Amino acid sequence: MQFKDYYEILGVGRQAGADEVKRAYRKLAGKYHPDVSKEKNAEDKFKELQEAYEVLKDPEKRAAYDQLGRHYRPGQQFRPPPDWGGRFSQSGGHAFEDLNGFSDFFSTLFGHSGGRAAPASEDAGEIEVTVEEAYGGTKRRITLAENGRARPVDVQIPAGVTDGQTLRIAGVGQRPAVLIRIRIRPHALYALDAKDVHLQLPLAPWEAALGTKVAVPTLGGTVELTIPAGAQSGQKLRLRGRGLPGSPGGDQFVILKLVTPPAPSARAREIYERMRREFDFDPRANWP
Repeated sequence: MQFKDYYEILGVGRQAGADEVKRAYRKLAGKYHPDVSKEKNAEDKFKELQEAYEVLKDPEKRAAYDQLGRHYRPGQQFRPPPDWGGRFSQSGGHAFEDLNGFSDFFSTLFGHSGGRAAPASEDAGEIEVTVEEAYGGTKRRITLAENGRARPVDVQIPAGVTDGQTLRIAGVGQRPAVLIRIRIRPHALYALDAKDVHLQLPLAPWEAALGTKVAVPTLGGTVELTIPAGAQSGQKLRLRGRGLPGSPGGDQFVILKLVTPPAPSARAREIYERMRREFDFDPRANWP
C-alpha cells in the first residue's frame, strides 16, 4: 500500500488553514466533478480530492495524519505503526450509501471498513447534494445499520439548505436520533456563501464600456440584467431574492469579468492599434 500525500492532492502547504483547504477543495472539485469535467480520469481524481478533504478538514484526523506524514513521502510503501490500530475505528456507526468509496489507505488509517467515508461521529454522516437540489429541495434514501441489519430511511432535504447544515432524523423505538450533515457539491457556474449565490459574468470590453442587457442564469431561471455603461471588471451587481430560499432568503451577486478578445489577424491588430492611438487612457494613472 502506498502513502498518499493529501496536501499534495489538494495543492496546499502543510501549514494551510481550514479556509485555504476548503477553497482548494472547492476549486479542484469543480474542475474534476464527473458531471461537468472533460478531464481524463475525472471521477477517480474527484474521489481522491474528496478523500483528501475528508481528512484535512477534520482536526483530529489531520493531526493524526500529520504525525504519520513526517516519516513518509508520496508513493512510498506505507505500513501503520503497531500501536495505531483501532484509534479511529467506528463501532456501531451508520453506513450512508450516498458517500463514495475511499481508498484502502484511508480505511487502514481510520478504521472504516468497506471503503466508505467514516461519519464524523457515531450518530452523524454526510449527504452530498447539488446546488440545484439545495435550491429546490430533494429526497435521499440512506441506509442505517440497526441491530446488525441494514434499514433504508428516506431523508427529505428542505429547499434552501446550506453547506454544513445538520439535519436530524428522529429516533424510533430504542434507536437514537441520527444527525446528518449536508455538503453541497461544487458547481461549474455558481459559488455559494451561506444563502447567497455568486456568479462570474464574462463581458466583452464594448459591452462594459457602452452598457448592454445580458441574459443571466439563476437557480430560479434566466433573468435579463442591465449592465451599466462604464462597468468595471470585478464590479458586483445584486439580484435580490435570487439566492437560496429561506427566511430570510439569499441574493445572487453577479461579478463582472472583462474578457479581452484575441488579435489573431492583421485587421484585429490594426483595430487595437487604432484604439491605443485614439483613447487617452492610462489604466495605471492612479499608481503612486
